[in-house]
Amino acid sequence: MTLDAIEPDDMSAPDLTGRVALVSGASRGIGHAIAAALLARGAAVTITARKPDELAAAAAELASTVGVSADRVFAVPGNAGDAAARVAAVQGTVERFGSLDVLVNNTGINPVYGPLMQADLDVVRKILDVNVVAALGFVQQAHRAWMGEHGGVVVNVASVAGLRSTRGIAAYGMSKAAMIRLTEELAWELGPSIRVNAVAPAVVKTTFSTALYAHGEEQVAKAYPMGRLGTPADVAALVAFLASDAACWITGETVRVDGGLLATGHLQ
Repeated sequence: MTLDAIEPDDMSAPDLTGRVALVSGASRGIGHAIAAALLARGAAVTITARKPDELAAAAAELASTVGVSADRVFAVPGNAGDAAARVAAVQGTVERFGSLDVLVNNTGINPVYGPLMQADLDVVRKILDVNVVAALGFVQQAHRAWMGEHGGVVVNVASVAGLRSTRGIAAYGMSKAAMIRLTEELAWELGPSIRVNAVAPAVVKTTFSTALYAHGEEQVAKAYPMGRLGTPADVAALVAFLASDAACWITGETVRVDGGLLATGHLQ
């Protein structure tokens, strides 16, 4: 694609018609919004998450809300930390849709809050396994099944917690810092046929992050130059752009979507 071929409309709503995407952790929140954004731009989408009933409901809601045929949304339940579940999701996608062009590693957990000196090491291992090792596992499987031969795009959902000290969610932040380094390593290793980028949200209003703003959303939002917390759609729009040809010369980047929070020099 040449620069002349990219019109302004392409930048605001990139066309993903004919592409096939797999989004992990997509039954709700940011992952659900990413799946909706990719569908709305023409992609077929496989969604994964742990709970079959919630995932099936999410798939039906996506098709109805976006206004697409139900056969463009494929739900494959499974735990991202389970190698067999990753294989099932990737192979199922290729069998169902005929390709796998976009992989979005969105699954993340944060079951612990507090100082690292009091952290249960088994819990820390679980955070790293689900948030980092599983993401690499998905990329490996996607590479074997399709992208290694045909190319593609990977977008990892990191966090501003991986860029600055967080104190209270330090183990989670450590895992997201590893995700950012993983993104850079994969971009170097897999280019030029596979682009790998990450997005780093600040606090986004989801069930996952409620504890970070439930004590007073307006007070938390005052720290943001944009004057509000993020929404899943804010992140989804950026992911859709990075997945598209409009971002064809961007790889190895972690793009902040944080309402200007890190520009203030603080993360608290």
